[in-house]
Amino acid sequence: MQSGGKAARPLSPHLQIYRPQITSVLSILHRITGVALSVGTLMLTWWLLAAAAGPDHFALAHGFITSWLGYLLLLGWSVALFYHLSNGIRHLAWDAGWGFELPQVYKSGYAVLAATVILTAIAWIAGLAMGS
Repeated sequence: MQSGGKAARPLSPHLQIYRPQITSVLSILHRITGVALSVGTLMLTWWLLAAAAGPDHFALAHGFITSWLGYLLLLGWSVALFYHLSNGIRHLAWDAGWGFELPQVYKSGYAVLAATVILTAIAWIAGLAMGS
């Protein structure tokens, strides 16, 4: 006990006690994907500049992007793009005053995750089919 007869209690929720909720996890993911999009845009810029710089530079950039590491980075970038887009639409609905009830918050959160997977799959299937 502290002085004055009051019991000692934590000042804020500790990470070992706090149970993450879908709203907090999706909010953190939205911020992380925003940063990932910025970093991924650097790779896109490099590819475009290499295309403008000539065939040797483009071959180097294209060789990296079509490597397993390049595909992995592109996959992460496209997941980040579709997650950030879907969650941004969800935030626009919230800005309009829709979907604040707890059941709608959970439904829209899971819809964002489903849309991310579906849109990423569609983009990759279409991209790989066109590249063949």
